[in-house]
Parts: sequence; C-alpha cells; structure tokens
Amino acid sequence: MAEFKIIMPKLGESIIEATITRWVKDIGDVVEEDDSIVEIATDKVDSEIPSPVEGKLTKKLFKEGDVVPVGKVIAILDIEGEEPKADGASDVAGEKTETGAAPKAKEAIVEETIQRQPEAKSETKPHDFSSSSRFYSPLVKSIAKTENISVEDLDKIKGSGKNGRVTKADVLSYLEKRGVATTAASKSTGPAINLPPVNTMAGDQVVEMDRMRKMIADHMVMSKQISPHVTSFIDVDVTNVVNWRNKIKDAILKREGEKVTFTPIFIDAAAKALKDYPQVNASVDGYNIIYRKNINIGMATALANGNLIVPIIKNADEKSLLGLVKTVNDLASRARANKLDPDEVSGGTFTTTNFGSFNSLTGTPIINQPQVAILGIGAIRKKPVVLETAQGDVIAIRHIMILSLAYDHRIVDGALGGMYIRRVKELLENFDINTPI
Repeated sequence: MAEFKIIMPKLGESIIEATITRWVKDIGDVVEEDDSIVEIATDKVDSEIPSPVEGKLTKKLFKEGDVVPVGKVIAILDIEGEEPKADGASDVAGEKTETGAAPKAKEAIVEETIQRQPEAKSETKPHDFSSSSRFYSPLVKSIAKTENISVEDLDKIKGSGKNGRVTKADVLSYLEKRGVATTAASKSTGPAINLPPVNTMAGDQVVEMDRMRKMIADHMVMSKQISPHVTSFIDVDVTNVVNWRNKIKDAILKREGEKVTFTPIFIDAAAKALKDYPQVNASVDGYNIIYRKNINIGMATALANGNLIVPIIKNADEKSLLGLVKTVNDLASRARANKLDPDEVSGGTFTTTNFGSFNSLTGTPIINQPQVAILGIGAIRKKPVVLETAQGDVIAIRHIMILSLAYDHRIVDGALGGMYIRRVKELLENFDINTPI
C-alpha cells in the first residue's frame, strides 16, 4: 500500500487559508475518486475538497474548526501502488504517479498547490509582518497598513478568534479605542463609537449569527463607514423587454434548455452603460481612483438559509445575450447549491441586486466594497402611464419598474450617477423586440 496526501488546495489569488467546517469521511471509510472528503470555508465562499484518487482514509490531521494554510497536508489515504519516493516528489507532471499511471488533472493541481505555497508566504515580506510570530489574515494586514497600525501594536491586540487569532472586529475595536476613524480615505481622529446596551426580555430567543452572516454584517458596516452613500432613482418602461421575453422564452427553453429571466437583460444594459460611463466602473484607494479595465458584474443571490452571496460575471460586456442567460443561470444555480469557486465571487467591479425578486418596488442598496456603485432593480408592475403620440397624449397600460443607483459620492457626483442610470433606462426602453438570441 502507498500513502496519498490530501492537500489544502489553492482556492483563489488572495486566499492563503481555509477553515475546516465538516469532515464528510471518517477514518476507515473507503473513498472513491471525486468523492468529497471534507467541507471547507474561506472568507469568500464555502467549498468541498474531492479526492483525486481511490483509497481508504487513514489519517485526519486537523479537526473541524481548525484554520489551515494553503498547501498543508490535511488527510492521508492508503491507495494501491508503490511507496512514494523518499523526497516525496511524486505525481509531478511528466512522471509516473504512485499508481504507476500518468498523473490526472486533479493530482497535478495538488502538486501545483505545494509548489506555490512559498509564494503565498512571501506576500507578507513587503509589509514586515514576517517579524511577528503571529498569523494575520490579508484583511487584518490591509486594515493595519491603511490605518498605520505598526506590527508591534498589532501584536499587542488580544485576539478573539480561533487560537487567539486577531480578527477584523478586534482591529476595528482597537481603532475605536484609539479614536481613529476606520476609513481608507480619512486619518482624522474622533470619539470612539459607544454601542447602546441591548437587553433581553422574557420570551426572547438569542441566536448567534452564522459565519456568513457575520461576514455580511461586517462588510455592510464597513461599506457605510468608508463610502458616503447617495442614491438616485428613475422609473423605466420595460414593456418591450417584457414582450420580447414572453415571445422567445419557450423557444429558448426548448432549444437551449435554459430559462430566460430578466436578470441577464438588466446586466447586459448595466454593462453597456458602464462602457459609456467608465467612471462608475471604478474603485477608490485613498486619494487615488482606479478605473477598471474589465467589466465584472456581480449579481446578489439570496440563499435558502437567508444569507446572500454575490457571484461575478467576468467580462460581462463581451458576452452575448444568450451567453449571459447561460452564465446567470449557471452561477445562480451553483450559488444556491454551495458549489461556487472562490474566484467566482471575487474580482467584481460593479454589482446588481434585484429587489423585484421579492416583489419590492425599490430599495437603497449598500455598495459592495471596494466598488463605487450598485444598481438596484425593482419589481415590474403594470401601470397606467401617459404616452405622447402624433395624435396627442394618451393613457396606456405599460410595464414599469424603478431602478435605484447607490454610489460613492467621493468620486461619483449626482450628475454622473444620474447620467449613468438614465443611460440604463434608455437601453431598456429602446430594447428591440426583434432582438435575436
């Protein structure tokens, strides 16, 4: 028998660790190829680690709840075949694997993870965090750098995380006590934030937030602290869009096996408007403005447990309408099944959120940092409206919805925000009912 090591894989460009949330297999279980061995979670997405080989699980090197760096061995399988070489350099591309066969794609990925591990560690050197014996997440390092917290001061912070690790909440609490506003753009001092006491009463139920809800809560508070939010609204006549969808949806379902929703149409319009107004497709870094080359649009997706996740449609402006239909359906389906990869929820430059899914007329969304704008899509309702015709004004029944655009007033003024949302309106109202797909 030979041993096969299961490695914590590289889960994305900025991910250097993951938390083991649940062991799917127990010691002694027979594991088939592609069977899920363990469920893991990062600060971006939950995922599973499948086995690239068939074997028996003999060792679990970490417990549920442990935080494991990328590249660490987390489990060992006994498999048929020869013992690996003494230096452990098996399964390398172009060589024979432990089973004597050519390496499979997933095994190559495992080896690539091992090779890349030193690169992840080297990321800390420019910030001198290597001088500390404590581990700090990329987010904590980023806040420390932005708010000018020295490594020495960071080491003095008492961590509330696993094994005493310093969390984002610990750093924000430190900043409040120090009297420094926790924004990237401002370094002015101010009074600490005093949270009001919350008392429970008879019959109240106290439930701790789950991991994802905690991250959402922190992200929303952080966004409101960083960006001065302004929201503009506009009503849109989407009668042409509704009629077009009703005309083609059955044919596309039969031909492509895809349901055509309104979401890809709205994302298409949002992407085209971003090309016309690239200042909205941006981020702010202190007093620097980063104008994004790619148009990567996130779509907020509600999950069955009440949380939400934002999968990203990369280069949305380059996709056809049918391509958007397929991408939206695929990402939404895998988001609800907890099957997204970390890279599929990172790298967004603009976000859309559909209030209409829950029959809400409109809303004031919170910007998804570090972006500078988010488009809210309201419910579509039939309404009597006044239309101008050659024969005079008439009242007609039309399909109307309200768009809301929340934007960061540091770099997006009312004029720019208004012009962008008006452009989205024009694109939707002038939608060609004979558009091919």
